[in-house]
Order: sequence, then C-alpha cells, then structure tokens
Amino acid sequence: MTSIDQRNELKNKIWKIANEVRGSVDGWDFKNFVLGTLFYRFISENFTDYIEAGDNSVDYAKFDDSDIPENIVDDAVKSKGYFIYPSQLFINVQTKASKNNNLNTDLKTIFNAIENSANGYPSESDIKGLFADFDTTSSRLGNTVEEKNRRLTAVLKGIAELNFASFSDSKIDLFGDAYEFLINNYAANAGKSGGEFFTPQNVSHLIARLAMHKQEKVNKIYDPAAGSGSLLLQAKKQFENHIIEEGFFGQEINHTTYNLARMNMFLHNINYDKFDIALGDTLTEPHFGDDKPFDAIVSNPPYSVNWKGSDDPTLINDERFAPAGVLAPKSKADFAFVLHALSYLSSRGRAAIVCFPGIFYRGGAEQKIRKYLVDNNYVETVISLPPNLFYGTTIAVNILVLSKNKKDPKTQFIDASGESFYKKVTNNNILEDHHIDTIMEIFDAKENVEYTAVTVDNKLIAGNDYNLSVSSYVEAKDTREVLNIDDLNRELATTVETITSLRFSIANIIKEIEA
Repeated sequence: MTSIDQRNELKNKIWKIANEVRGSVDGWDFKNFVLGTLFYRFISENFTDYIEAGDNSVDYAKFDDSDIPENIVDDAVKSKGYFIYPSQLFINVQTKASKNNNLNTDLKTIFNAIENSANGYPSESDIKGLFADFDTTSSRLGNTVEEKNRRLTAVLKGIAELNFASFSDSKIDLFGDAYEFLINNYAANAGKSGGEFFTPQNVSHLIARLAMHKQEKVNKIYDPAAGSGSLLLQAKKQFENHIIEEGFFGQEINHTTYNLARMNMFLHNINYDKFDIALGDTLTEPHFGDDKPFDAIVSNPPYSVNWKGSDDPTLINDERFAPAGVLAPKSKADFAFVLHALSYLSSRGRAAIVCFPGIFYRGGAEQKIRKYLVDNNYVETVISLPPNLFYGTTIAVNILVLSKNKKDPKTQFIDASGESFYKKVTNNNILEDHHIDTIMEIFDAKENVEYTAVTVDNKLIAGNDYNLSVSSYVEAKDTREVLNIDDLNRELATTVETITSLRFSIANIIKEIEA
C-alpha cells in the first residue's frame, strides 16, 4: 500500500469514527473528543517509544507504576515535557474501557496527572490545560455516567483501531495528517464557526512559501493569530531543509483553538522547547514583544473584527501603532494586526498576511496607514486570490507581503483571482501545487505579466490616494465578444429586408380578407 493509499484509508476510517460515535452531540463540539482521544493515543505511544528507546526487550505498558524510579520521571519530564505512568497509557485504558464503570472520571484524573507532571518544570506552560476541552464528564457526552462511558469507549476503540504503522517510520506524519484532516473536515462542515480559525492547507502552503522565500535559514517563525497552528506547521512541512533555529511562536485569543495549536505542535513532533504558543489578545495583550524580532511571519487574522482602538488612549503611544500616527478603526482591526506584524518583523524578514480586500481602498485611518506603509517602502507585494477558498466565506481575499529590506521603492501587484489560478472542488475552490508554483514564479521575478502582474513606482501609488487594490493597477483582460461592425450591418440589412417582406405579405393577406 502506497503512502497516499495509507493516508486515504486512514482519513476514511477516522471520519467514519467521528460520524458513528457522534450521536446527538453536535459535530463541531464533538471534534474536541475525537481530537483529544487522538492526541491522547499519540502522546502515549510517543512517550512509550522514548522510554523503550528502541529496545525490543522492554515493554513499558506492562510495567507497574511503582517500579518507576523518581530520577526516570525527572529526566523524562525535562526531555519530553511530561510524564505518563504505564497505567495511564492509552493502550491500557482502552483495553479495559468497556468494563470500567468509572471510565469518564478515570480519564479526567489521568489527564490532570499528565498536565500536573510538568509543574515546576520549563514545560509547565506548554502542557498546562492541554486537555481542558476534552471534558470526559461533560453532559454533551450523555445525561448519565453510563451514556458518557459508552460513548467514550466507542471513541477509544475507534481510535485504537487506526493503523499508524511503526512509530519510527511514519506514525508522526500520519498522526499529524489525521489531526489536520479532522480539523479540515469539521471546519468545512461547520460553516463560519469552524472556518474562522482554520486556514486551508493549500492557502497555508502559499503563505508559508511567501514568508520563507529565498531565506536559507530563519531565527524563528511567528503567527500573531495562530488558530490551530496550520500556518506555522506548513512552514515546517514545506521547508524541512531550512533551519528554523529557535522554533515556532504564536498567540491565540480563543482557548479551544489555543489548545488545538499546542496539540498540533506535539503531533507534528515539535517538542515543547521548540514552540511557544501564548493565550491572549494579540492587539491589547501582546506576547514576545521583548524578544528578538522574527525573520518570518505568517498570519490569517480575523477579518474586520472590533477592537478597543481609540477607546484606549494609550494605544496610540504603543510602539507597534505609533509610527503610523493613527489607529485602525474600532470596527475594523485589520490594519492593527498588520502593524503588529510589521513591528515584530526583523530587518531581514518577510511577513505574509491574509487581508480583507476593503482595507486596501477605504479612506480615513486606513488610508493613512497605507500611506505610512508605502512611504516607508514596506509593501513588497499585494496578491489577489480567487474567491471561495476559505470555509464559511466566499470573499476573494488578498495576501499582503511586507518586507523591511526592499531596495527599490516599488510595489508589485499580482492578480491570481482568475480561473487559471484555481480548481473548483465541491463547494470550494482550491489552489493546487502548480497554481502556487506559478504565483511564486511571478512573485520572484517581479516582472510585468499582461493581465496578471505589474510592478509600479510608489509615487504612482501616492498619486492614486495610496490605493493598494490589485484591480487599480493590473489591467483586466477584456473577455467580451468582439463584434465586426460590417458583418453586423449586413445582418441588420438582411433582417430589415425580411421584416419588410413579411409586412408586405401580411398587408396582402389582410386585403384579400377584407375583399
């Protein structure tokens, strides 16, 4: 079986599990139980693999908890970030699940113990609360303990039956793929509530390539609106040969997706000391501001959300917003995220940010911020993408590429919204690899391509009221039918002759009737 066939089989099985055991629980809520169980199995097997260290004579799952010395616990937490005793392993809990009348409370105790094992260690903040949304005592699992346990047993059994092959060969990738597949499908089937935190993998791929373009190594990569971490992970997937020296950083305001992002890091074999995902409002409670600036920033911030803005008079003095001399509108925080990213960007770095199209042509404060960006030569490229790429919205969004090391005072505009840049699949459009390759080639060349790309002097943008809409600079191809006037006149003359003849015939018929 090829790796593609293996992944497809895995995806079909895991989605079947989600649908079969869901019952009356809403699909979007139930994702937490399926994803949580998948994560529980992953860290159990990952930890077992670490303890056994490739020694086939060691079977950690059969050890007694009391046989584990304290120094082993201490070393393991320092290395892995957490500790799991044999009795707490997924395989041991799942095997006995159907006969365990206390399954739901036992699981809660185990999850608390795993999180608490990191207390007092450097990994504490990365482990704490990981299982917070996997509430095994929740009424969403059923009204009685029996109902809860029956559904939990079904989920454990389904996840246990998934074939992840050998851990050292492909399991890490398959766990991560299964996890992303579940998030992807839940987002696609949950409308706006699911899609608002999830960037489709094909779009994430493009954004990561833009941010990392021609950088042989970066100090670290950052997403100020991290969601489930898909953008950060695309950087890892697409650039395995790059050296991301200090790891992956992000901030997320939603507690559930904050936990998903941290789980996603572990599932893609990024250890706790190589990522730092913070919880909180990026605009008003920013983390990492005192750290070194980032060489690569990727982001798909929420579109046109409310924020404090001018209601907080201290924000205009914030070093992220002060240089522009104006705050983003209270009802449209888009440019607040842009300025935040710019402030965190290193002098050699690049940021690729998904943006709502309206911010590129509206007046007022947004126009003043565009003026600041253009006059300081921070805008490298604006790319118009096809519509209907994202779950929950049909909007044709843009990607804003920022750079602090531009030499020429020029800005590139790329119209990648046409049919040649996407493939329609069911209810959504997708960017395939060859579409992304084409966009990257155009981005790299900075050459004019008829009806697709143009690079203009910033003075022209200034003279156009700092409008950054792609359609203002890239001429659209005229797809209207070209008509030949001579042919049209001949057809018209023939039509007139026909009508005249018909009128004459009708007149003769009327005369005959009247006679």
